[in-house]
Amino acid sequence: MDYSSSLEELKNLVYKGDNIQKICDTIILTAVLGDASDIHVEPLSSYVRLRYRIDGEMREVLEYQSFLHTWVIARFKILSELKIDESRIPQDGRISQTIDARPLDLRVSTLPTVHGEKIVMRIVDKSKKIPKLDQLGIEWKNLNLLKKAIALPNGVILTSWPTWSWKSTTLYSILTILNNSSINIMTLEDPVENQVDGISQSQVKPGIGYSFANGLRTALRQDPDIIMVWEMRDKETVDIAIEASLTGHLVLSTIHTNNASETITRILNMWVQPFLIPASLNIIIAQRLVKKLCPHCKQKLGLNDIDKETLKDIKHSLSITPKDELSSRVGVDILKAPVFYKPKGCDKCEENGYKWRVGLYEMLEITPGVKEMVLRGDSAYNINKQAIIDGMISLEQDGIIKALQWHTSLEEVYRVSKSQNQ
Repeated sequence: MDYSSSLEELKNLVYKGDNIQKICDTIILTAVLGDASDIHVEPLSSYVRLRYRIDGEMREVLEYQSFLHTWVIARFKILSELKIDESRIPQDGRISQTIDARPLDLRVSTLPTVHGEKIVMRIVDKSKKIPKLDQLGIEWKNLNLLKKAIALPNGVILTSWPTWSWKSTTLYSILTILNNSSINIMTLEDPVENQVDGISQSQVKPGIGYSFANGLRTALRQDPDIIMVWEMRDKETVDIAIEASLTGHLVLSTIHTNNASETITRILNMWVQPFLIPASLNIIIAQRLVKKLCPHCKQKLGLNDIDKETLKDIKHSLSITPKDELSSRVGVDILKAPVFYKPKGCDKCEENGYKWRVGLYEMLEITPGVKEMVLRGDSAYNINKQAIIDGMISLEQDGIIKALQWHTSLEEVYRVSKSQNQ
């Protein structure tokens, strides 16, 4: 069965409304067949809306009458072992299923709203292998810089990210490179998304006092070589992580910022002493996701179809990009006569013009120029400017190169790069 036929069956089941178990099973099956990452069942004022997040975008699948919602929510609560009679407070659970011989985990979250309980299910396909770094879209200089940072015996590797940017995938990809029998690797996660043999993984539970900070203290008593902390949420966790990196441990973590340079100012705002940042940070990774052009229907975009301001931005970005980066990733011939592609839409991509996603990355090294700015407390804007002068490939530059490689469109690149600067 494919996505279209499964969706048609789901619509027929909802229209009849007499088999709630089958409806719920088909909601999950259709999402999996459509490569959705999340399922959203949302009660509104007069109906219930079912949406899937596919390739990072929310797509409405169907609507159904409100009287079915109580039974649908109850069924999903039973599957995820939640309290059926509790609708006043949020609940979290998990569903384990196997579809087409693929073991799946669905992380379930309920939320009371004014129109009833909303339920969101994150789909984790446990059969998928953790991708390698170059499969994520980390290329050439960025890949070399990251491998260099990973090879160091101690320090901090940080990924800065918003939601939906594959930060967990990047961390797991790094861990699989480091994972071997001679190294003790421990993780503190919330939640544990992928179970990796050979790594001691622990899920924090703030409700009982097992926070990232407390877990990190305990982990350091377990003689680790490498520690992965899911997120730097507070000053206490940051302080312990920096101290651990200065005493011989390699620490991997994430932090919520718009770009790599803002990560430094965020850490400084947590009252970390400026001299500790260049002493402990190996590299800062900023990443975003852009949609990949459908290989079956993408169309050439003439330079005359690109507005003058965008062309000006492209020329400027390429002019400050290291020449070896461009020639290695794009090739001299394409640089002489740049060709871009745009989405069209076909039955293979459901008339969307895009299929799957690829990452855009920037890797900020603590160069002597950046170190000097950090020590004097300079702004994130100036740090970013200095990093580019020192050879950093910005998210925008990486995106333009990927557009020249025909992986994505200029529209996608600038959608992401503009959100970075907001």
